[in-house]
Amino acid sequence: MTHTDRKVRTWGRPLLYTSYTQDMALLDTWAKKLWCGGLILFGLALSQVLVDHTLELLATAFVAAIGAIGLNIVTGYAGQVSLGHAFFLAIGAYTAAALSGDPAGRTLGFGVTNLLVWLPAAGLVAALAGVLVAPLATRLRGLYLAIVTLGLVFLGEHIFKEWDDLTGGPGVGRPAAVPDLFGWRLDQPGPLGSPEQQLYLLVLVLLVLFAIGARNLARSRIGRGFAAIRDRDIAAEVMGVPLTRYKVLAFGVSSFYAGCAGALLYSVSGGYFEAGSFSLLLSVQYIAMVLIGGVATVSGSIAGALFITLLSPVTRELPALLPFISADTTQTPNVFQVETVLYGLLIIVFLVFEPRGLYGLWLRVRTYWKSWPFSY
Repeated sequence: MTHTDRKVRTWGRPLLYTSYTQDMALLDTWAKKLWCGGLILFGLALSQVLVDHTLELLATAFVAAIGAIGLNIVTGYAGQVSLGHAFFLAIGAYTAAALSGDPAGRTLGFGVTNLLVWLPAAGLVAALAGVLVAPLATRLRGLYLAIVTLGLVFLGEHIFKEWDDLTGGPGVGRPAAVPDLFGWRLDQPGPLGSPEQQLYLLVLVLLVLFAIGARNLARSRIGRGFAAIRDRDIAAEVMGVPLTRYKVLAFGVSSFYAGCAGALLYSVSGGYFEAGSFSLLLSVQYIAMVLIGGVATVSGSIAGALFITLLSPVTRELPALLPFISADTTQTPNVFQVETVLYGLLIIVFLVFEPRGLYGLWLRVRTYWKSWPFSY
């Protein structure tokens, strides 16, 4: 059969693969290529349509999506339960802030404001911390590993609260990293529009790059090794998968993503941050993103991050609709307590009724329309 005949025979049957290369392609159908291209163009168009406040909110969601993809790599793809994601986000945030900080300021700073320097550095320092923690993953699993990573959050919170020269001290904080690109301040009006427009476009491009990187990792030999460890680590070791090396790699890559997300998180929202910003609640938020969006899926991580981030402004409007819910944190119940409860409820609901999350819902809708009007 010639190449032309093969193309004719597979036309209209996108899931009929005639080579291993087709089966392992990044976007293996024309529909996926069109959808991805259309979504990227739609995201670029939003920068010219939405108001600055909404763009800032979406940029924050995109940064959260980068962190959620990182957590999905170690938890979803490699099967290593981690509750310490906030610890690695904090390391990235403080590394970036210290590098770009004012050397003459009250907190530690080196004056390196170029984003192409402090962003990779934040990811690498967080990755180094992840690699140092990773050997525990080779000895522990399941609940025991989760408890150890949970301890990292409390340990990091204590260290950062006491390290005043770096963090500025509890309740005071320090400025976030300066988003500068070869002397072009992205947090100031520029050729691409307002600061919110420029930061939104920056984070959108970074999200696409990080998503492609994670997807390529998942479909590589390393990604298949992660899946084997997740499904049955003893069987994976028998088949020749190096458990220690791959678990260390999973934690390292996940921490790199978290460090980059932490570095960008408060640079996008444009403000101060303190050690209390990286509490257990932040780790729970990222776990909710992964579980609600879809475990072991890049698109699910993005959907979950958008869902959880956009949930916050919705709950802020509850006092206007439900008078018994207060906006004052000193009263009970207040919007922050309701938001925390919602995270738990959503995790339970999705785990019980749709374990594959929003990605699973999308698969159901897609399958229904592909087989419509037939029920089989």
